[in-house]
Amino acid sequence: MVWEWVAVGIVVVIAVILVLIYNGLIGLRNRMQNAWAQIDVQLKRRADLIPNLVEAVKGYMKHEKGVFENVTKARSAMLSAGSVKEKAQADNMLTGALKTLFAVAENYPALRASENFNMLQEELSGTESKIAYARQFYNDSIMAYNMGLQTFPNNIVAGALGFRQTSDYFEAGAAERAPVKVKFE
Repeated sequence: MVWEWVAVGIVVVIAVILVLIYNGLIGLRNRMQNAWAQIDVQLKRRADLIPNLVEAVKGYMKHEKGVFENVTKARSAMLSAGSVKEKAQADNMLTGALKTLFAVAENYPALRASENFNMLQEELSGTESKIAYARQFYNDSIMAYNMGLQTFPNNIVAGALGFRQTSDYFEAGAAERAPVKVKFE
């Protein structure tokens, strides 16, 4: 009779441990998915700001057609990207196009003095900071999720229940890794 209670107790403890592990893994997976959704929100915000920025700049830079085309093309790629990797690549392309736009804008003193342009540039800058934070949080969430899947005894439960690791880290593109060139004139 005592052995039966001990066996029931062991089964209950194992069941509780399995439930806790499962719920922990679900929480980590949901945090990772939420982190991606937060990046997506900020990328959408930036994509929504870009047409206003382009319109503010167009009047000043009539002969810079290629810059506008690159920004528009990069924005379209961002909006049509589906997977994390596609969005990361499109984001890198858009970041490069925006850098070019702002570099060209430096040659137009009247544009730099425009209140509308400055306001849009500040909003875009704030959004870029939010995107950077969201990327970091997303990558941290992926790391926590993957670590949760790899640690013992989680790895046994995760494997049995079909949880899989992900390697969809949000990585900087080659242009963002390049050293920044500062010129004093």
